[in-house]
Amino acid sequence: MVGLMSDIGNIRKINEDSMGYHEDDIKKIYVVADGMGGHNAGEIASKIAVDKVIDYTNSLQSLEDLEIVIKDAIQFSNKQIYEFSKTKDTLSGMGTTITACLVAGNKLVVANVGDSRCYIISKGRLIQVTKDHSLVQQLVDNGSITAEEAAAHPNKNIITRSLGTAPVVDVDTYLVDLQYIDRVLLCTDGLTNSLSEDEIYNIVINNTNETACKKLIELSKQNGGRDNITVIIFEGECKNDRNFTRE
Repeated sequence: MVGLMSDIGNIRKINEDSMGYHEDDIKKIYVVADGMGGHNAGEIASKIAVDKVIDYTNSLQSLEDLEIVIKDAIQFSNKQIYEFSKTKDTLSGMGTTITACLVAGNKLVVANVGDSRCYIISKGRLIQVTKDHSLVQQLVDNGSITAEEAAAHPNKNIITRSLGTAPVVDVDTYLVDLQYIDRVLLCTDGLTNSLSEDEIYNIVINNTNETACKKLIELSKQNGGRDNITVIIFEGECKNDRNFTRE
C-alpha cells in the first residue's frame, strides 16, 4: 500500500509542495513537486504539475514506451504552468520541481526536473536514483566541492532546472527493474535537507509505508523542519530485503 504525507514544516507560512498518485490495472504513477514563486504561486505551480502529469498519463490509450510517456507528460505540465504564469503579474516567475514514477508491469521509469528526489531500497541499501539539477550538484560534478561540503553549502537550494519558467524543459529519466526493488521513496528537499540517508533508510525499512512517512516528517521537524516536507513511499516487487542491514 502506498504511503504519502506532506507537512508545512516549522518555518514556512504556506505549503508549496504537492503530491499525488494514481493506480489502476495497467499502470501506477506517483508524483511529488516543490513549488517556488511569490505569494501562492509556488503552491499553484506544484499542484498543476502533479495534476497534469497524472491527467496526461491517464488520457493515453497506449504505454508502449514508458520513458516517452513520462517525458511527454512532464512537458505537457510544464507548458500548462508556463502559460498560466503569464495570466497574472503575481504569477510571473512561478515554477516547481517535479519527480515522478511511472510503473507498468515490472518496469519503473523515474523522471525528474529540479532537486526533488527518488530513492530505491534494494538488497539492504538506500540508493539515490535521480540526480539533482542544482548549483551545488554542478560544483560536485566539476570537483569544486565534495559531497560532504555540498550538504552544508549556503547555496544548496539554488536549482538550475524547473518546470514553468520556459516553454520547454529538459527531463531526465531512469529505467529501473522493479523485481529487485523492495521500496521506492519520492521526496522534496525538505526531507533530504533535514535527514541523513541512514536515518531515512532505517525509518523506511522498519515501518509500514504509512508509518514511515509519518516518522520521517516527525524527525525532519525535530531536526529543524525549515522547509515543507513531502514523502511518498510505495512497494517494489522484491519482498526479501526487509531484514537486510544497510551496507
